Order: sequence, then C-alpha cells, then structure tokens
Amino acid sequence: MSGTAAGATAAGEATADGATAAGTTVAEVLAELVALADARTREVNGRHGDDHGVNLGALRALAKRLGPRQELARRLWSTDDSAARLLATLICRPKAFGRDELDAMLREARTPKVHDWLVNYVVKKSQHVEELRLAWSADPDPVVAGAGWALTTERVAKRPAGLDLAALLDVIEAELRDAPDRLQWAMNHCLAQIGIDHAEHRARTVEIGERLQVLKDHPTPPNCTSPYAPVWIAEMVRRRHGN
Repeated sequence: MSGTAAGATAAGEATADGATAAGTTVAEVLAELVALADARTREVNGRHGDDHGVNLGALRALAKRLGPRQELARRLWSTDDSAARLLATLICRPKAFGRDELDAMLREARTPKVHDWLVNYVVKKSQHVEELRLAWSADPDPVVAGAGWALTTERVAKRPAGLDLAALLDVIEAELRDAPDRLQWAMNHCLAQIGIDHAEHRARTVEIGERLQVLKDHPTPPNCTSPYAPVWIAEMVRRRHGN
C-alpha cells in the first residue's frame, strides 16, 4: 500500500472490502443491528411511521463504541436501512458533508425518526445550515419544507437576529391550517417558539393558535405539554418565570 493510501485508511477511509481503519465493515455493523432488533420495538415504532426494530438506547451505545467514522457513516447511509441511517447520523462528522450531499440525504430520509435525527444531529451542525434552511422552507415537497421550518424554529430560539418574525407569522397564519401533517407540525412548533421566546409577538401567536385551533385535540400523554400553541406557550412561559 502506498503512503497516500495508508494515510487515507488511517483517517477512516474504507478499503475495497468495506472495512474501516479499525477493521469494522458495513456487513458487520448491519449484522449487529439485526441482532439488536426485536419485534416489539418494531411494532411500537411502526405506529409512528418508523420501520426499524432497534432500541434507541442500544443504538446510541453502539455509536459510542464505534466513535466518529465518516466513511462508515456514508456507507451505512447508502444501505437505505433505517437503523443503519440512524447510526450514521450518530457517528458521522457533520461538517464533512457538502451542501448538495445533505440536500440529497434529506430527500432520501422519508421515515420520521431518520428525518428528525438527520436534521438535528447533522444539518444543524453543518456550515450549510442557513442556505439549506432558506432553500428547504420554500420547497414544494412538504417533508422537505418541514425540515426548513425546523431549522427556522432553531433560529427563532437561538439566533433570531435578522429574522423577520412578523413575516414568519404572516406565513404561518396563512398556511398552517391546511398544511400536510409533518409540515403543519413544524410550522406549529415555530409558531409556539416565537410566542415563547419573543414577548412582543406573544399575543399575536396566541391569537393565531386560538383562531386556527391546530392540534387542539391532539392526544397528549400525562405529564407532557400539549402541542396546541396557546397551551404550549402559556406552560413554557410559566415555567420560565416560575409561576
């Protein structure tokens, strides 16, 4: 092996048989994921639109043992297996992905958990996050647009400078009620986040929520906060102010 090739393998590149520098192959990881899966977990996940049977705690433990492996992550993603893709989001190096690569991955991520982990664990840590937020928010595919709105919600909460919050509320007011389910959920989260974090817009966010009634009757488990925006906003503001 040449010095260049040896250096590439040492950095985590895969060899011809799919092994990384540490000797782990995609086939070995997939076999371990199969061994970790069980029918009960698969059944529970299936109720939420997911199609894997691996306990997420076990998946995280496997990711911790493997450590960061960018090339292995890429190969696991390419298998189109949901458990493998979830693992890939945990062991990848987010800043190593290009803008177009992330866009393609998002469009391939059709199950809710893979979609959510890709957005939260990879895209949010990418240097391309703002460009993708703007592009995805206007995408005609509602699942892709939902990712854009999730990134917008992140900005509302952590980096609101430069956002036109009134204009965002105009869009939400016009489109929330008739948006497809996953896009509606993401837009509703943005509505609530604006109301929670920005007191100057709180009255309007509550009024929009009360008038549109989106998710008002959504089943909410005990000790969880309703996703209905007026209730969500009120509860989070109460917690922050301790009354």
